[in-house]
Amino acid sequence: MYEIKIVPAGDQAVILEFENRIDPDINSMVRAADYYLNQEGRIEGLFETVPTYRSLLIYYDPEIWDFDNLKEILLGIEDHLQKAVIPNPETLEIPVTYGGEYGPDLDHVAKHNNISTEEVIEIHHAPTYLIYMLGFVPGFPYLGGMSPEIATPRLENPRTQIPAGSVGIAGSQTGIYPLDSPGGWQLIGRTPLKLFDPAKKDPFLPKPGHYLKFYPISDEEFKTYL
Repeated sequence: MYEIKIVPAGDQAVILEFENRIDPDINSMVRAADYYLNQEGRIEGLFETVPTYRSLLIYYDPEIWDFDNLKEILLGIEDHLQKAVIPNPETLEIPVTYGGEYGPDLDHVAKHNNISTEEVIEIHHAPTYLIYMLGFVPGFPYLGGMSPEIATPRLENPRTQIPAGSVGIAGSQTGIYPLDSPGGWQLIGRTPLKLFDPAKKDPFLPKPGHYLKFYPISDEEFKTYL
């Protein structure tokens, strides 16, 4: 069992911190705490939870709680987390067209790692990635499990505009830009799927704690989604 540390985050939020490292088991405990507080362990005056790699941000009503009282209540959930039954994770399949206009940095990633572009593509879509958290912009999935064989540093000069759906690599991480935005990741492909749609009741396609699997499609297949 991981010891929970509770720290304030302003006057309307607290953070439940687990161990200070990125690890699937720790992230599973974050997910268990998130699920418990939003289901059977609901606490009056808590109105939003935000899971991260190793912690859970909790927003609360300061007219109902102060930090010390809420901390005491939250420490009491620790015993419930090992017993919490959370839904089985699902796997989100993401089609990607690699290279060309959709992946302008694919050649650079291949050269940086002394392998072919075909090997980069094969290595990139082989794993099933854990979705640790969403962040940076709405719906951006931070994924765990990319092979170090294709790790590549960020761009020295970030782009001012990256198209939504772009799949990139930054260091030992890979992710997908859900919106048009600036960014410094090495772009190796693009998905036609919409990861964030504010018009939907559930606007986020990826979910923290679930898994993501890339699979390659042709340029012609890409266009059939549009």
